[in-house]
Amino acid sequence: MSDEQNSKATVPRRMRRFLATAVVLMAALHLYIGWRLLPDLGLSGAGWIAGVGFLCVSSLMIPFGMAARFVVRPIALADRVTWVGALLMGLFSTLLVLTLLRDIALIFLPVTYRLDSAVLVLALAAFVTLVGYINARRIPRVAHVTVSIADLPAPLHGFTIAQITDLHVGPTIKRAYVAGVVDRLNALEPDMIAVTGDLVDGEVAVLRHHIAPLADMSARHGVFAVTGNHEYYSGVGPWVSEFGRLGMRVLMNEHVVLEHDGASLVIAGVTDFSAGQFHADHTSDPARALAGSPADVTPAILLAHQPRSAPAAAEAGFDLQLSGHTHGGQFWPWSLFVPLQQPFTAGLHRLGRLWIYTSRGTGYWGPPKRFGAPSEITLLRLEPARE
Repeated sequence: MSDEQNSKATVPRRMRRFLATAVVLMAALHLYIGWRLLPDLGLSGAGWIAGVGFLCVSSLMIPFGMAARFVVRPIALADRVTWVGALLMGLFSTLLVLTLLRDIALIFLPVTYRLDSAVLVLALAAFVTLVGYINARRIPRVAHVTVSIADLPAPLHGFTIAQITDLHVGPTIKRAYVAGVVDRLNALEPDMIAVTGDLVDGEVAVLRHHIAPLADMSARHGVFAVTGNHEYYSGVGPWVSEFGRLGMRVLMNEHVVLEHDGASLVIAGVTDFSAGQFHADHTSDPARALAGSPADVTPAILLAHQPRSAPAAAEAGFDLQLSGHTHGGQFWPWSLFVPLQQPFTAGLHRLGRLWIYTSRGTGYWGPPKRFGAPSEITLLRLEPARE
């Protein structure tokens, strides 16, 4: 049996193990929610049946939604299962956190607050999930960012870069959303477009139709892209070819020199920070990306999916790094955990002479939910640093 055949044969076994583990974990967490909330809600018999039934369905659909693309056919049905699981995951995440916070608060509150606090948990969870859904599904607004670059040549004053990242076209983000992003992006009329990874969640054959509007992206100096970790999960080789077919210049530890009104700037890109775990020859290397570039050109701009490429980018001599990956945390409280892996969660930061801008992302991953971390299309404007 070939390696490819063996890999295909083991996928169902891995999925079965994943589903078994996830269902047990979800059942335990949903049992905790039911144990802590349902008795305090004063439910009738029908109310108990509805509450227990909902928790049972949720505990099953969340893991099945995560695994649907591997175990459900046809793809259209898998997407529907994913949609249900993703919506329930968003609600469950908030419900679990609020239930835990309620239990902590009840240590200090009189017993008479048990009913009111249980109702409040349900109301807040529903409100946050609804608002988060609306925020996630709307076409992102434009975030305007000014970056001050020392010794910026006069022709580059006001040079604009439109950035999109973490679009995550897949089971719940489809062609209409992508087309809306492209329309808003092109209306900015940027000098160049930077695409900083995680465009897709799925195979080329499945998503080609939905990602096709990206071919309409337009900028004076073109569209430059780098890979994110999800491109490697989805088959990086075919996707790099597809991105090229759509008109993107994919920078794989390499750079180009752009000429703009008589001035030059370097645009470099690295493979995802974790790419070496998938292909040794794809190991991310900012120094290699800049090697051979003109020494007297300012600025040197790096496209790097993950913010944690920044220390190597600063050492290599870049002036600006554009990243994504974090989604700005997407929704609380998971935003609190991003700093455990990444040095920057969102916005503009400085590391030595290097500026790092981390976008909150143009799409979302998992639950269609954004709360406290709005999605964005970013328009960065280069300006000279003040003396």
